[in-house]
Amino acid sequence: MKIQLEMDEQWGRVYCKNTPCWLWHAIDHDTGDVVAFVLGTREKEVCQKLWNLITSIEAIEIEAVYSDDNWAYHDIIPSKLLKTGKRNTQKIERKHLTFRTRLKRLARKTICYSKSVEMHIIMVSLLINILDFGCQLF
Repeated sequence: MKIQLEMDEQWGRVYCKNTPCWLWHAIDHDTGDVVAFVLGTREKEVCQKLWNLITSIEAIEIEAVYSDDNWAYHDIIPSKLLKTGKRNTQKIERKHLTFRTRLKRLARKTICYSKSVEMHIIMVSLLINILDFGCQLF
């Protein structure tokens, strides 16, 4: 199956204001569904983990990757696939807004923080599962 992706990163806070934890994720450009996500720092090694996760999915063939002009994408994603700019990243930016609205730990100016990296990973994973895959807890 051929797919076009939107990739971006969003930060949340763990422990305090000085310790960000970045959510790197990729969504299907046509449907807005999350294809893959990883959490970590804002280094290119984390972007490489996300790219490896995406390319390991045998059922998809990537036609294009839309992203912002982050230097990590230029280092990891082949230039023939990468298209930068704000024109084709509206869905992922809207998804960021939904995440920030539903989970205060991802809000820009907040006093809500995760107490541990493990709890932050659990909360973000639950949010994505509930919003994108319809997983119900009760």
